[in-house]
Amino acid sequence: MLTRIDHIGIACHDLEATVEFYKATYGFTDAHFEVNEEQGVRECMLKINETGDGAASYLQLIEPIRDDSAVAKWLAKNGEGVHHIAFGTDGTVVGEAAGIAGKGVRVLYDAPRNGSMGSLINFLHPKDCHGVLTELVQKRRDTE
Repeated sequence: MLTRIDHIGIACHDLEATVEFYKATYGFTDAHFEVNEEQGVRECMLKINETGDGAASYLQLIEPIRDDSAVAKWLAKNGEGVHHIAFGTDGTVVGEAAGIAGKGVRVLYDAPRNGSMGSLINFLHPKDCHGVLTELVQKRRDTE
């Protein structure tokens, strides 16, 4: 079952400047920085609040590290802004993706990939989700 909005992904050209904007403007704290080589991004997860299932809601600020990454291509076409919405599950990404695929929504990866903070992720095709790139997130149980 999908239990929360895990994060909103925001694509940016300058990660440090964007992090500082969100910290100075809204008072968010930087919870986690990492590089995801597989996705071709540097990112910062800014914690918004805790949630009832023991997880948290975040803003994920993402900056491409390669010109051939999906985020770099998206930025070139759309400019900075909201890139995707991610829903967390209390089950598994595999199970959620299979259930949603059974309703006619295309799942982008055959198997989950590594996401932020040790999570497992998969994406749903934006053309099947009313124009919104949608991510499914299975939180690693020992992170936070």
